[in-house]
Amino acid sequence: EKAKLLRSQPAQVVEPKGLLYVQQREFAVTTPKDGSVSILGSDDATTCHIVVLRHTGSGATCLTHCDGSDTEAEVSLIMSAVKSFSSTTGYGRLEVHLVGGFNDDRQLSQKLTNQLLRAFDLQPDDVHLVTFCVTELNDREEKDIHFPIIYGIAVNVKTAEIFPATFPEKGPDEDLRSAHVLTGAPLTNIYDAEMEQLHIGPYFWTPFPHVDFWLEQDDHQILQNLSTSPLAEPPHFVSHIRSTLTFLKEHPFPSHSLFPDRKPRLYKKNEEGLWEQVCSDKI
Repeated sequence: EKAKLLRSQPAQVVEPKGLLYVQQREFAVTTPKDGSVSILGSDDATTCHIVVLRHTGSGATCLTHCDGSDTEAEVSLIMSAVKSFSSTTGYGRLEVHLVGGFNDDRQLSQKLTNQLLRAFDLQPDDVHLVTFCVTELNDREEKDIHFPIIYGIAVNVKTAEIFPATFPEKGPDEDLRSAHVLTGAPLTNIYDAEMEQLHIGPYFWTPFPHVDFWLEQDDHQILQNLSTSPLAEPPHFVSHIRSTLTFLKEHPFPSHSLFPDRKPRLYKKNEEGLWEQVCSDKI
């Protein structure tokens, strides 16, 4: 019933004001007391799943975008993160919302759904599954081709409302963050809720293999080889991958060009509710 209700809602366009956008293999956790961030969101999930974990007592809310790279470790991470904000709250329960995936040819969505259910089941704490809109429950068919119905969701940290969403702005440092994933990064926490700061990096990788070869390929080749579900990707998938590959080509050694001082890039919301870079010297 809950999945049906969620699927029936049109995707809302979420503007950057007050938004913290979470990319693949990233997570962020905050509470209703946060003065900068009121919405956590992520989209472009095809076989990936977006997970929202919330403690009803403290209101601590975590959103992550899982791709099945190390599901058990990732679930433990987000559990600890939410519990660290909820330890003093004597009441309330942990609730989880799973959205994403579809009936893809390679059954990657199904595999990830099973991994997530198992990982939450293995937790010593009770976790209540509230929204389950994944794989076959998020699938639509058009001319024998399967697609996800919902590609992205947002959660309002203040009200706990979850809704289908798209995000015109995915910044800051979109290419840098995507490069981190493409080079095989583990799940990373990108937000410090105490300081209300987004921290990106420092990230390090080795030169991306065959980057010139990939950049020379046509759209079809990139789609076929660098997507888990070529037929169901959103229209901007190829341009996003090209942009990330170009970034990797320009920064083969991020320790020289991006993080020479080994410090993260920090952002804070300004008066308009938009991210603005802060100098690390001021900290």
